[in-house]
Formats: sequence, C-alpha cells, structure tokens
Amino acid sequence: YENVDGYVKKTPYFGTTVGRIANRIKNAEFKLEGKTYKLAANNGVHSLHGGTKGWDKVIWTAVPGTSADDPSVAFTYVSKDGEEGFPGTVTAKVVYTLTSKNEFKVDMEATTDKTTIVNMAHHSYWMLQGIRNGGTKDQTLTIHPDKYTPGKIVKAGGDAVPDGTLKNVEGTPFDFRKPKPIGKDLEAVGGKPVGYDNFWVVNGDAKAMRPVATLKDPKTGRV
Repeated sequence: YENVDGYVKKTPYFGTTVGRIANRIKNAEFKLEGKTYKLAANNGVHSLHGGTKGWDKVIWTAVPGTSADDPSVAFTYVSKDGEEGFPGTVTAKVVYTLTSKNEFKVDMEATTDKTTIVNMAHHSYWMLQGIRNGGTKDQTLTIHPDKYTPGKIVKAGGDAVPDGTLKNVEGTPFDFRKPKPIGKDLEAVGGKPVGYDNFWVVNGDAKAMRPVATLKDPKTGRV
C-alpha cells in the first residue's frame, strides 16, 4: 500500500510483526502448566496471528540506530499479562537493519516474567523478482528440515490447523531438502486456493542458531 490507511483498514498482515503467536491455535485455546487459556476466535473457531488485536495492530516504540554504515531501527512493545488471553507480560523487540553488504536483517527477541508461549514472525511477502516481474513459482526454495506438521480441517470450509502430529517430508510435496522451484509440486499440495500453509520442524539444537531455509530468484540473483 502507498499509505498507512491501507494497512489499518484491512490487510493480510503485509510486512507486520505477528505476535504473540504466528499461525493458528486450534479452537482458540491452549493448555499450559495444567491451566487452559481461552483466546479470541478471530479466524472461524481458531485464534490467528495473536488474536483480535495482535502485535500487528498495536503501536510500537521506535528508536533509530546510530550506525551510518548499517542503518537500523529498533521497535519495542510491552504486551501486558492477560492481553488477548495470553499469560505473562512480554517485552518484545524487533530490529531492522540494512547492512553495507546489501542485506536486509530482521532480529527478534522477547522476554517474559512468567511461563507463556511466544512465536513471533516477520510477515512480509517476499517478491525477490520485483513487483510485476512474474510470480514466485520459478523461485528456488530450500528448506532443511525433514519433518513438517500436517494440517487438518476441523470445520467444513475452514482453515487447516496443526493436528499435533509430525510427518516426514520424504516422498511428499513438502520435501525441499534439495533446492527446487516452488511451483514444481504446488498442485500436489492441494487446498483452496492451492498453496503451502504449514510448519516445518527445524532440525538441530533448539537453543542454537542454525539455517532453516533459503529462497533464491534465479533471474536477479537475489537470495
């Protein structure tokens, strides 16, 4: 959109920071340490992307960085205990940096004062080939994980939510362990509209940084 109004009125989360939880929570509730927490059902019977007023709809505090070579801006937001039904006060921080190496970096972190669940996501739609230069089907995608979470439709005509099981990607359209064009197995994924809308389970030590996925546009070389 060309102005803020477009984002405020209605948008599929273009470029936002999604929180506290990206993706759907089945039946808008979850259990944590023996207690059930009820959330807003803003996506049919499910909770989507943080609820009715998720982190994409709140005002963050912005502070510009001080580096001339790597200009950045840091956004912070304090989500109070009980906001949208989630427990614990969470302080979230997102730093956007345009580096001297022509990289766009998004660094996220969050701290909490009690046990809670957090799954932040940067929700840009990446058009590496540029606007009006074709679609994404020819872009090459690599996703390292060897397992994903199948989606299950829990209500007729509704969206799929993870059903709690894990499935190996081998032999499925979800196998991107070797680079392949996004469009190669797209039709086999199914759905209305056809498309990928799943989690992959990241391999390795959960407390260590490790590569997850790489997307490349073969025409421009953007990665």
